Amino acid sequence: MSTQPTRLGILCGGGPAPGMNSVICAATIEAINSGWEVYGIPDGFSRLMEGDISQVHRLTVEDVSRIHLLGGSVLFTSRANPTKDPAKLATVVASLGELQLDALMTIGGDDTGHSAAVVAQAAAGKLRVAHVPKTIDNDLPLPGDVPTFGYQTARHVGAEQVSNLMTDALTTRRWFFVVAMGRQAGHLAQGIGKSAGATLTVIPEDFPPDQPISLDHIVDVLETAVYKRIAHGRPFGVAVMAEGLSLRFPQEDIDREMPHAERDDHGHVRLSEVHLHRLLTDIVRARLAARGHKVTIVAKNIGYELRSAPPIPFDIEYTRDLGYGAIDYLRGLLRSEQPPEVGAMVTIQRGELVPLRFGTFNDPATGRPRVRTVNPQSEAYRVAREYQIRLEVDDFDNANKLLAIATAANMTPAEFGERYRYLVDRDSFKPRN
Repeated sequence: MSTQPTRLGILCGGGPAPGMNSVICAATIEAINSGWEVYGIPDGFSRLMEGDISQVHRLTVEDVSRIHLLGGSVLFTSRANPTKDPAKLATVVASLGELQLDALMTIGGDDTGHSAAVVAQAAAGKLRVAHVPKTIDNDLPLPGDVPTFGYQTARHVGAEQVSNLMTDALTTRRWFFVVAMGRQAGHLAQGIGKSAGATLTVIPEDFPPDQPISLDHIVDVLETAVYKRIAHGRPFGVAVMAEGLSLRFPQEDIDREMPHAERDDHGHVRLSEVHLHRLLTDIVRARLAARGHKVTIVAKNIGYELRSAPPIPFDIEYTRDLGYGAIDYLRGLLRSEQPPEVGAMVTIQRGELVPLRFGTFNDPATGRPRVRTVNPQSEAYRVAREYQIRLEVDDFDNANKLLAIATAANMTPAEFGERYRYLVDRDSFKPRN
């Protein structure tokens, strides 16, 4: 029997999320208490892909003590993806072998989780891998009541910021258009808007799935919300949007509105060039001006200040459970005499460790982790919509309401109905009978 201690490597991938240091802290301490050696691998997979292990260093309890209170990651992070190039993947496996690691813990989102699964498979049973899922987008395929770590802190900090903007909007009689992170799902935008009591929130799940979302449709939602607020005698507000809306724009919409933007090799505008908060602000401001309203709209983008925030107590406690759980899972794998299981994504459900074996949470069509989107039929979504200011069926069916809103838009009720009735006819939110 080997007397060599188990050797564990830890790395972080993707963007930062509150609680990453807490996972590193909890896992390192538990592993050392189990007699393991722990090695920090800086900069995600990027150095391993080049065969560079010179910066890998051993972690001690003293190194990680109290880092659970800090944002960011003491091991840094990167988006380097070893699965795109077989040669790079082979170099990663060779680098991990050179480090003589028995186990690897990765901390990251869906991309890092996919990379971890592929690396585990490529290691052919020589490495056990535990992936700890993080993303402030909250879009990984966990049960509906289980958040991804970092989301709660990001929502908390974002809600504080939007609440302050609501006060500024009221005081100065202006609007703020705020875009929050969330490329594939609207959880963060909805959570921030709902918690802060934003005037309205617009997310991809507001629209029929698997269809493009017209830029004009979003502009109409925002424009008519402004008219409705004017009709109520409150010409100000805050609209929160999910950045993922731009992923659903038809290419012709982007080409029309951004004719000079940088394009890729296929002639398509790069999504990084679509500054959604500014784009929507410019278009809506022009629309309102054409209707006789000079409205101040301030464009804001919140994301970096959310994902790097120190974790709130919820995420500290949660990530301590996850860090411990990852070591407990790996410990079980290394002791098992059953046919080897290469690894899993570690989750905590109802206070218990529930590993989700690699491959069991993938979308069969893409081979990648499924995306958890906001459920527009859920009670949580319905409540969020009930407290927003946007056009509703009753605004058209009630003659007095229609007259007030149409007057705010400098249109007749008939003109307003013909132009904007489609917004409620197509709305995916249907109140219960």
